[in-house]
This record gives sequence, C-alpha cells and structure tokens, in this order.
Amino acid sequence: MTSETTGVIKPRVRLGDRVFSTGTVFAGSLILVVLAAVAIFLVVQSVPALVAKPGTLPNAAPNFWTYVWPLVFGTVWAAAIALLISIPISIGVALFISHYAPRRLAQGLGYIIDLLAAVPSVVFGLWGVLVLAKTIQPFFVWLNANLGWIPLFGGVVSGTGKTVLTVAIVLAVMVLPIMTAVCREVFLQTPRLHEEAALALGATRWEMIRTAVLPFGRPGIISASMLGLGRALGETLAVAMVLSPAVVINFFLLTSQNPNTIASNIALQFPEASGLGINTLIASGLVLFVITFIVNAIARFAINRRKAFSGAN
Repeated sequence: MTSETTGVIKPRVRLGDRVFSTGTVFAGSLILVVLAAVAIFLVVQSVPALVAKPGTLPNAAPNFWTYVWPLVFGTVWAAAIALLISIPISIGVALFISHYAPRRLAQGLGYIIDLLAAVPSVVFGLWGVLVLAKTIQPFFVWLNANLGWIPLFGGVVSGTGKTVLTVAIVLAVMVLPIMTAVCREVFLQTPRLHEEAALALGATRWEMIRTAVLPFGRPGIISASMLGLGRALGETLAVAMVLSPAVVINFFLLTSQNPNTIASNIALQFPEASGLGINTLIASGLVLFVITFIVNAIARFAINRRKAFSGAN
C-alpha cells in the first residue's frame, strides 16, 4: 500500500535537514569515541603501574594505591573546601544580579563575571602566591591562636601562607565566575507567575526567593556546583604554584605540611619522569578520571530526581 492509496503524504526531506541530522549524529558519536579512546589509553598505560612490584614505584611506595591515596585525599580535600567557600558566595551574587540589583548595575556585573571566567589559571596562581599567601598569613596566625582548639586550625602555622586553605581560596575564586553565571541564568528562568503568586500572598522578597526561586533553581545550583567541582578537581597550574606539597594525609589547613593533588603532582613530576614513573603518573590520571566521572554521575542522579519541578507545572 503506497502513500497515494492511503492518502498520507510523506514530508519531503530537505538536503539541509539531512546534512544537519547527519552532522549532529556524527558529532555525538565523535564525543563518545574520543571519550572511549581516552579511557582505553589511560587503562592500557596504567597496567604496568598497577601490577608493579613493591619498591619499584616512585617514593618507594609498596604498591600503586599507597602512592596515589594521599594524592586522592589532597585533590578531594582542596576541591571540597573550595566548593564550601564558593557555593554560598556564587548563589548570593547570582541572586543579587537577578533579583536585587538595578538593571544597569546587573548588566555590568554580569559582564564582569563573564570576563572573569576567561582569566587564565596562571594569573590566579600568580595572585595566590605573590599576593594572597602573604596577605592572609597573619589571619592564619589569628585563626590558630583563637581557634586552634579546632583540629582544622591546629598545628604549627606556615610562615609563608602557602597552605591548602590558600589553595582552596584560589580555587574558589577561579570557579566563582562559572558557578555564578550558571546560577544567574537559572534564577532568571524562574516563572514570573510563581514569583508574582508568592508576592501576592504577602511574602517578602526574600520569602519569595526562598519559596519560589531557590526550589526552581535547585537543579541548576547542583549543576553549577558540579561544574565548579570539576574544574577544582582538575586544576593544575594554580595549585602547583601556590601549594607547598608533601606526601601526607592530614586535615590541618594552616600548616606547611600539605597534601598534594593529582593534577599538580602530574604537572610537577612528569618532566623528570621516565619508564614506570610515567605509567604511575598516567595511572593517577586514570584515578582522577574515575573520580570526575563518579562526581558527574552523582550530580546527574540528583538533578534527575528533581526534574519534575519545572516552570510547566
């Protein structure tokens, strides 16, 4: 039975539509191929380090996991502190731009934030090591003297200010622009009817934000946080310039004995590495790859759980 006998006319497929459809399929497939190629490369190159004999790895580590565990701790620890600092600030700045600031001021702040996202990491690293570390060191001394009973602020304060807390502050400043930009755009997408309904019921502006804007923007806040966390986990140059690393695992924020990060360790050790040392660094890169994948998967799961709340309902 043909389209003539059934009376159904099939739409004519235009050449432009076909080219666009093929291009999008190719682009999506290319991303998957590149991701799979990177994963395969990391796994293959990591095998020698994973099965290496005790004592043959860098730092005379008995096995790879003993070598990489302090780096994993330092990576997650620095990124977590940076996220704790940046999340409330980015949400506050985004709310100020979207719901409090006058239109002209909001536009100017939006442009400045977008420009900050384009600043190279080496600039943040120079600022951190030449300005921030020296400026904030007296504050570290005050923290240790007044809050030293808290384990995080205990120990002997670093005289240079090059601590994991300094690195976390630098990372927080680095991830603020992208997190603020995402949160701002999400808050601006809040349905106007939701906001007007809250105000009509007698809510103040803050109550309206708390009951209408923040619940609507929660998936966006999670997405922004994960974007910031991904950059903080993988940041290399700024961490390598600011941090005074050591092969340790501790929670002290103000001491000179600071755990290193995976990305910074790769950047510092790779130029002089050879043989099994290169495989070890690649294997640590594989661990970072897996950590990033897990973080993104958790974020996607959290976002999908709140997908039902949208402007349509």
